[in-house]
Amino acid sequence: MLVAPSGAVRMSRKRPSEPAPLPRDAPERKRACWGILISQGSWADRSPLHEAASQGRLLALRTLLAQGYHANIATIDNVTPLHEACLSGHVACVRALISAGANVNAATFDGITPLYNCCSAGSVGCIELLLQNGAHTHTLHTHLPSALHEACKRGKSQCVESLLTHGADPDHQVPHLGSPLYVSCLHRHTDCSKILLHTGASVNVGRGGDSPLHAAVRQDSRDQVAMLLDYGANVNSRDEGGRRPLELAAPGGPTQQLLVAFEGSPRSLCQLCRLRIRNVIGRCRLKHLPRLPLPHLLTQYLENM
Repeated sequence: MLVAPSGAVRMSRKRPSEPAPLPRDAPERKRACWGILISQGSWADRSPLHEAASQGRLLALRTLLAQGYHANIATIDNVTPLHEACLSGHVACVRALISAGANVNAATFDGITPLYNCCSAGSVGCIELLLQNGAHTHTLHTHLPSALHEACKRGKSQCVESLLTHGADPDHQVPHLGSPLYVSCLHRHTDCSKILLHTGASVNVGRGGDSPLHAAVRQDSRDQVAMLLDYGANVNSRDEGGRRPLELAAPGGPTQQLLVAFEGSPRSLCQLCRLRIRNVIGRCRLKHLPRLPLPHLLTQYLENM
């Protein structure tokens, strides 16, 4: 276990019998992210370096590092100062910690990484710093939290775009969450869904038998339903209860009207051709479309649904 330098205030490593109280000025998102850890008493295990990183006090952080505090000093639950700096979106502190040797892929006992915390905070600057310094877009274990799923859940479309640009898999599956597209539909984040689909995410891959279209219909999100249909969503797919999307739509609502109209008229030849060409090109090559010697209108036709 890492030890604080001599002369520094020593923090208790023993779990108290009662949960340590959360500081009044702690952001609400910290309560959500560290809620389980706080209840186990790890909040009392934080070092001054954690506090400086959390509050964005760059001068104090650099002073502590110069005094001998290790950049990777961790609480009982493996929360590092880099976790804290990322959760608060302090780019300068993240840069200083990385320069001091902070592990960009450090994970808490719950599998939370600094990159995940960046997505919770919506800090694209912190994401870029981590990815440029070797952060993994996904963990090796599929059951652990995913930064891309977190960004989709919170509607951080710029974070989604940054992760995908650096090679994140738009179809990455987390068993209890499903695909990133499914998560974005479940939380009504149309911008995130559009970026995923544009990048080549599979429109019919959700969670188990539940498709993204099922999720969007349950949320009565007409815009999202229309977009999924444009990208080839299967209106005849059935969830685990054997129900089609139309059967889940609110009676008489705009989503139901859209689905009824869609099923009453076949897709246009123009749309069918676009879907077919995109499938043949393949997801990994879609990003090269602008480089093809094609008229601008044709490139737009293939890129934008």
